[in-house]
Parts: sequence; C-alpha cells; structure tokens
Amino acid sequence: MPDPTTTAIRLRFTDAPESLAAIVAAIAAAGGTLRTLSTPRVTGDLAEAELEVAGLDERSLAAALAAVPAVRDHEATHTLEGIFGKRVIVIGGGAQVAQVALGAVSEADRHNLRGERISVDTIALVGEEAISAAVRAVADLPRARCLVLAGAIMGGSITTAVRELRERGMPVIALNMVGSVTEAVDLVVSDPVQAGTMAVMAIADTAQFDLARQRGRRY
Repeated sequence: MPDPTTTAIRLRFTDAPESLAAIVAAIAAAGGTLRTLSTPRVTGDLAEAELEVAGLDERSLAAALAAVPAVRDHEATHTLEGIFGKRVIVIGGGAQVAQVALGAVSEADRHNLRGERISVDTIALVGEEAISAAVRAVADLPRARCLVLAGAIMGGSITTAVRELRERGMPVIALNMVGSVTEAVDLVVSDPVQAGTMAVMAIADTAQFDLARQRGRRY
C-alpha cells in the first residue's frame, strides 16, 4: 500500500520549459519527494499534471506550490494506488490471456470485497521481441506487483527479460508451456484460470498464500 504520507494533487500551470523544474524544486525545498508525475493534457498555454509527493501533507504541499509563479491553481485528489491498488499484468497469447484474466478478475473481486484494491491489466502479444520488451517494461509500470506469462511457447530473449525483471523484485508466474521461460519464473501453473487466481492471491494482503514458499514449483 502507498506510504500514508504520500499526497496526491492535480495542478494547472503555465506550459513553459521552466515550469516543471520550478515545481519540482519547490517540492524538494519543502522536504517532499516526487513519486509520480503525469501530464494528461495541455490546453492552450496551460498544462495539467497529476503529482504524488511523499513526505508532505496536503497543506504543506499546497503552500509549496503556491509559491511557484507558474502554478495557476491546484486541488487535492487521491493517489492512484489508493483508487486502483495493486496491478496484476498478464502478457501473452489472446486465448491464454483471456483465461488467466478470468481467474485473476474473479479472485480480485473476492479480495476487493474485503477491502483490497487489485486490478488486472492484459495485453495479447505475438513475437519474441514484442513480448520481451513488454516484460522489461513491467518494471516501470506504476503499481505493478506480479506478472503472468500466458502463452504456448516462450524462450530466448523473453527468458532473459524475465530474469532481469525478477532481479528487480517483480514475481513472475508462467503457464506450463514450451520453451525455457518456465525455468526462469517463480512458479509454473498448467491451468490458466488457476494461474490468474494464484497471481492475485500472491499480492493480496487478505490471502493466506506465500509465493516465496512456492518458488520453483510446478502445478
């Protein structure tokens, strides 16, 4: 879950090259640490951004931003992790991805009713290069907590990407498939619905399932 001192804010500011630098500098001067920043839209000479800042409460962050001439107005909002929670990412072939998502969404619903916030994101991809690039990118996805590889054959550069991803602390579950990727993941599950279920259980605080104790096993 997000740090309780993380504050989310939406602001509108003058769309100029120096504006974002001034905003970040003001946050740092006030003792805050910028965690996420996105600029969803630019209209005319105004840009709109969503920021999540650690180490500052809402009042302190607002005061810091008020001192930046480029900032026109701002309003408090909610952190994305507080709204959408943790994410399970599913990558692979369309039919297998759909079955993994079935299990993951059904299990997420059970835990979300008990106070969790778990979402499921899927992408059907074909080709070693495309899949390996997507696997590496999971490390940079906000709120991603577990990757499921769903396909019929994966190896080569995909296996290398999986090892790199796990080195960065991301657990990976794979379907039982042809290729070397099954040798590089944390857990291999034959049933795609069950794979999705176990992925959600692995990241849910309300589940009694420890992926570390299952590491290296096949089901």
